[in-house]
Parts: sequence; C-alpha cells; structure tokens
Amino acid sequence: MFAVIRTGGKQYKVAKSDKIKVEKLDAEEGTSVDCDVLYAEGGKVATVKAKILKHMRAPKITVFKKKRRQNYRRKKGHRQEQTILEITDVK
Repeated sequence: MFAVIRTGGKQYKVAKSDKIKVEKLDAEEGTSVDCDVLYAEGGKVATVKAKILKHMRAPKITVFKKKRRQNYRRKKGHRQEQTILEITDVK
C-alpha cells in the first residue's frame, strides 16, 4: 500500500520501509512523527508514521552571479538542512 504525503511544501509517494530525504523537521533523532496524508491507494483514509533517522546537510550548491563588462561578480554557497525519514507504517 502506498500513500502521498506532504511535508516541507513538497509531496512524496511513500510505502512502508521507504527512506526519504525531506526538509529539516523540528524533532530529535529517533522520535516518531505523523505525516499529512493527501492520498492513499484506492482513495482510502490512511495514516502514515515515520521515524527520524538523522539530520544532515545536503551537498553545497554554488550560486554565481555575473554581469559582463561591469566588473560585477558574486559567489555564494548554500547547504540545505535535511532530515532522513524512514516510513514505519502506512495504515
């Protein structure tokens, strides 16, 4: 059975024992969280429970701006904070 959940402004199709990376959640590692279910297989009502495995940061993304012939260059880096979730139950 699968379900579509929403977290961090994005939607994910999940099934039991899936591992997904989502935007950082305010909860400690090892705790269990409930996810907002948008759709479940067959249009049924479902609940999704997930366990927080760890918090981490994504690889660095380089942002480079330039305007030709203006001597304008800006270089910035960004690392998004993420949480790895393991789907423990889809009922």
